[in-house]
Amino acid sequence: MPIDPAVAIGAQLPDRTFSWAEPDVQLYQLALGATDLRHTLETHGLQVLPSFGVVAPSFHETDPPPLDLPGCDINLSQVVHGSQSVSVTGPLPTSGTATLSTRISDVWDKGKAAVIWQEGVARSEAGEELWTVRSSIFVRGEGGFGGSRGSSEAVEIPDRAPDASTTFDVSPQQALLYRLCGDRNPLHADPEFAEAAGFPAPILHGLCTYGIVLREVTDALLGGDTSRVSGFTARFAGVVFPGETIRVDAWDTGEQVVVDATVASPGRAGERRPALADCVVTKA
Repeated sequence: MPIDPAVAIGAQLPDRTFSWAEPDVQLYQLALGATDLRHTLETHGLQVLPSFGVVAPSFHETDPPPLDLPGCDINLSQVVHGSQSVSVTGPLPTSGTATLSTRISDVWDKGKAAVIWQEGVARSEAGEELWTVRSSIFVRGEGGFGGSRGSSEAVEIPDRAPDASTTFDVSPQQALLYRLCGDRNPLHADPEFAEAAGFPAPILHGLCTYGIVLREVTDALLGGDTSRVSGFTARFAGVVFPGETIRVDAWDTGEQVVVDATVASPGRAGERRPALADCVVTKA
């Protein structure tokens, strides 16, 4: 059986100890299109977007992401990122060393696909909790094993004009730059691999879209101050191709910012194409 929930659910993955430095933070935020010197220059009070915590453990990887998950016999061409969340206990340091402890928290059966959930906690060398991540991957062709379909709670978009609306033009080279942040999945760079996976061309990394949207919201509604963000949750609802435009509409509801991120390129005229869905920025 390609996925055995009895083995997978609750399985602890090997701990991963990793380090990062200011140039890693700068490269990551430049790969998200940052222009604010607070996000790009160490002499201007370099700040760290909380989404960096998602990529920091694998930032220096040069191989495609491994899929050696207990009880899960799957391959990379079957997999797309389903959702991602990160929560931080405080502003992330611009350099440091941490250990990430991760477990498979659940496996859902969607019939024609499976959804595998992972949860991880990053702690400093002193044992202090720095951030928590939760993510899911959507594995095509691996459902039907009789497991739970899981739950779904959509985020309600306020029935009023957004408090901020921005657009970001994804450059043709965006995915090639972002892959230097540790995600070497050929789906985002190799046209032949992308075609074999069912796409007409390489697609932008979901986590690049994720980081771009968080940066846009932080700049538009939180004064560019990353310390005002304590968490960000989103579901990957659509594909973004390099060269397209991402539109971000955001509503400040007090403790949170509700976000609607869509593809707003001329080639998609006449149809609403979400890039991310169920997006919520939690304010510190």
